[in-house]
Amino acid sequence: MRIETFFLLLFIGLGFSINSLAQDKNPPKKEEDEEVLRIDTQLVDVPFVVTDKSGKPLLNLKQNNFVIYEDGKRQEIADFAATSAPFEVTLLLDTSGSARSDLELIKRAAGNFINSLRAGDRVSIVAFKSSVRDNKSVAVSEVLTSLTDDRGKLKDALAQVKTSNGTPYYDGLLKIAKSVFGEKPKEEFRGRRALVALTDAVDSSSVGGFAEAREEFAQTGIVSYFIQVDTREFFEDNLLGDCEGTMRFSQAQIRRYYRMFNLKSNIERVSNFCQLGDFERLAISKKLYEIADFEMNSLAKTSGGKVFSVADLSEARNAFTKVAQEIGTKYSLGYYSANEKRDGSYRKIKVELKGVPIGAQIRAREGYTAPVN
Repeated sequence: MRIETFFLLLFIGLGFSINSLAQDKNPPKKEEDEEVLRIDTQLVDVPFVVTDKSGKPLLNLKQNNFVIYEDGKRQEIADFAATSAPFEVTLLLDTSGSARSDLELIKRAAGNFINSLRAGDRVSIVAFKSSVRDNKSVAVSEVLTSLTDDRGKLKDALAQVKTSNGTPYYDGLLKIAKSVFGEKPKEEFRGRRALVALTDAVDSSSVGGFAEAREEFAQTGIVSYFIQVDTREFFEDNLLGDCEGTMRFSQAQIRRYYRMFNLKSNIERVSNFCQLGDFERLAISKKLYEIADFEMNSLAKTSGGKVFSVADLSEARNAFTKVAQEIGTKYSLGYYSANEKRDGSYRKIKVELKGVPIGAQIRAREGYTAPVN
């Protein structure tokens, strides 16, 4: 062999070896890049319930029983949790209005609800209370305990629940989204977070608004359950007559009522409660309850939750039992959206069933708002 040929072959061999070593070092970098991309892409969590044609929950279903679509395009399921997986629940207790005379009843119903949850479920309690601000009594929302599975701590927190002279309902929702559920959940609770609210949802004193709270809930994927207490008759009975009575509209409620009308409307706008006649008071009351009903049902429906209406607080215990049963039958799945645009657009979610009995139905989260850069 000529010496020139020998050195040429040696050079090629060394080059091949060096290139192979370089290629061997590439996979970790590639995995690292993929991990960065995976973190950068939002995992969309979708909690849902499946029932048969009679409304009875269907249990023991598998991941291959479901197909997920976003804006009509099929997505790949990256995560699946069966009904046995634990949940994180925030219990919101409204102790304003007519509920003030039934505080102990509320505490007992809430205690029974907590006891009916599974051992691995974690609970936080949020309630309203009266506080003094700028020498005035105001209603505020308060986190009595963060998420915990310690039943003793939860019992102590329930004992701290007090009455309030107003309903900061929207502020309560915002506090739950930002404070209780502000951090990303641990792996076992991902896609398995819920609000359970005992309220009439007629806000009277919040600083924040419903639109802001709805956006926060849509981003985090919290399932919303409401035990809707009918307080309208009590409210209106105490609303008429003497304007200096104990029950009256707040300035926020009056402004919310007038926002329902076109700016060019010739309706007379009154900001002082005492200037309102009985007819106007009833009209405002009716509209405020309609708004509350719409907002409550909207939040429940889009999140895959449900509204349980009760005539009075004596029925709350039974409603709490139904909510606990449903939470115990929740599935959840997660997917990384094939649409990587971070444009803040609203994207519709649809979950389809396959290989299940005829007549089976699913109630799931209906959509989410994409993140923005």
